[in-house]
Amino acid sequence: MPGNSSRRGAVRKGASKKGATVGSGGQRRKGLAGKGPTPKASERPQHKAYRAAKASGGGRPAPRGRTQGPKRSRSGSEVVAGRNSVLEALRAEVPATTLYVAGRVESDDRVREAIRLATARGIAILETPRGELDRLTDDAVHQGLALQVPPYDYADPRDLIDPDRPGIPLVVALDGITDPRNLGAIIRSVAAFGGHGVVVPQRRSVGMTAAAWKTSAGAAARVPVAMATNLTRALEEFRKAGFFVLGLDMAGDVALPGLALATEPLVVVVGAEGKGLSRLVRETCDQIVSIPMSSAVESLNAGIATGVTLYEIDRQRSAGS
Repeated sequence: MPGNSSRRGAVRKGASKKGATVGSGGQRRKGLAGKGPTPKASERPQHKAYRAAKASGGGRPAPRGRTQGPKRSRSGSEVVAGRNSVLEALRAEVPATTLYVAGRVESDDRVREAIRLATARGIAILETPRGELDRLTDDAVHQGLALQVPPYDYADPRDLIDPDRPGIPLVVALDGITDPRNLGAIIRSVAAFGGHGVVVPQRRSVGMTAAAWKTSAGAAARVPVAMATNLTRALEEFRKAGFFVLGLDMAGDVALPGLALATEPLVVVVGAEGKGLSRLVRETCDQIVSIPMSSAVESLNAGIATGVTLYEIDRQRSAGS
């Protein structure tokens, strides 16, 4: 119809402007540009791994290339889940900050005792929805109970060179031990036989978890555990301070009863069962000591081997005093 082209909204087909046509100006290329690599699961707020890391107290990882000194707290806080595990941790007086109890939980003797122990120690008790408890425990079988354990406050290895406790310095260092029960048993032996502390490496080693606390049977409250950024370098510092470094190994050149250095300041290095001492650590040792055993037994558990060695050192020191 004539005149329709002047109506509001009407467009004349086939009409073209004179002169140059304005292009997209690169807007399409910008729209196609990528947004960089996909963030890690632990950095995406909607991901389950992010919620688990946040619940455990872990933050974003440090940027690559940025170095740090010995960490006082090796990791974030730990959550112990399950009625038996929580009750055992409370009975062992594992340091804890919060006891989480599911709302409308079916109470039994374990729940009642856990609440009583937490109350007596001044631990905060929070009634928590089950969904939130599932998130805090990373969907573990918590049975309505969970316990928040704060990060362990590690000492510095140099603190053990001049210990506050009396007696000839005696330190145990762990090389590649990953079982927290072994660490707990070693701490218990160190306390029983006059030792002054334990050194663990920062990497590829067990840390002070709730399981280590429980196995130590309270000794972890009295024996400091230090963390070394580099175990070999820490052992060299002990040697410079006048310590002798002894490594435990089945292929040792000195049998334990014939140890002549028992009355000197000592660092006893214990390797993992099977793997033994690493090469650099072995080369740092002043002596490699073996424990005489029946031929029917190939090796001893790291915790037992440490206990036997510390007993013999304590016996020789007591006999010489």
